[in-house]
Amino acid sequence: MNSNPSPSNSSRFEGCTLTGALSVLTEVRDAVCIVHGPSGCVHHNFSLLHATLLANDRLEVPRLLSTGLTENDIIFGGEEALEEAIARGLSLSPAPAAVFVLSTCIVETIGDDTEAVCAKARGVPVIAVPTAGFLGGVFETGVKNALSAVASLARPAPAAEKTLSANLVGEKNLEYGVDENAAEIARLLSRLGIGINLRFVRGIGTEDVGRLGSAAVNVLREPALRPVGEDLRRRFNTPYVDSFPAGLAGTRRFLEEAGRVCGIDASAAVEEERAYQAEMLSRFSEIAGSRVCFRSPHPMLETDPDAVAVCTECTEALNLTVDPDGAAIPFPYPAPVGTAGTRRMLHRWSVLIRGKERK
Repeated sequence: MNSNPSPSNSSRFEGCTLTGALSVLTEVRDAVCIVHGPSGCVHHNFSLLHATLLANDRLEVPRLLSTGLTENDIIFGGEEALEEAIARGLSLSPAPAAVFVLSTCIVETIGDDTEAVCAKARGVPVIAVPTAGFLGGVFETGVKNALSAVASLARPAPAAEKTLSANLVGEKNLEYGVDENAAEIARLLSRLGIGINLRFVRGIGTEDVGRLGSAAVNVLREPALRPVGEDLRRRFNTPYVDSFPAGLAGTRRFLEEAGRVCGIDASAAVEEERAYQAEMLSRFSEIAGSRVCFRSPHPMLETDPDAVAVCTECTEALNLTVDPDGAAIPFPYPAPVGTAGTRRMLHRWSVLIRGKERK
């Protein structure tokens, strides 16, 4: 049985399939990504990824190439352009350990056989990744297809090589606070004696992917990745917890579920976390009893059940009153991860509430 500690699905259901895949694949540091399509498909994605890296103090440049299809290629087929781009990618220095070829809407529409071109023997894995959203697919689809593509580089680990460790699967690499969220999951799992085996996929090399099957459990970023969790379970016989925890009660449930999956009695860890949470809440006693009013950039965000549950438990714990004339505080979307995420959220609330009271 696999867990469902969080009832929500906070993934982005819209957006470019290609962007979703690139947010994963460009985190394989010794690989090259080739976008098979017009140059514009690379340009806007490169700009987004580069800006995100800089915002996270990572002075890196995504290794992206384009087949740069022209009108002539679109009419007569772009497979020759793809062959040339793969050769160009393999000639880069340092030489890539793998090449991911991402299809675009136009090449899927004109019928280029990307998989056949990629299947040719070249001494280095060249892996086709379907990312043509025009024919069905969104950002989330690209993430799933990319995770499956990277997993194909790994092989099942013998039972003797399994370790009491976890893989973090499908982290949102474009999400603000992605590393803070990973650190919180590592802290929680450490209460159970479980270490982190692999961040799948963030800041790793192709050799690291070989460890994918040696973990005792996979922790998915969100329930929308259950198909990926099932795929990894079939490939490597690894069970999964299907979401990072949201809020305080969700964090305790997460510990219980991770312990159950790994055959560990989590009761002591849960009580330790409960005490830790109580101490954390005590730091915000100065805003207890305040009046607040939740604000969000879009009303639909306020329907996220995880975020609603976190707001409810925190307003009750601090005896806050929801009032239209209260201090305007942001509705948390996505919901904060774990106790640490909740603490950061409450800190923002505290600043706004105290600012309102001083006026």
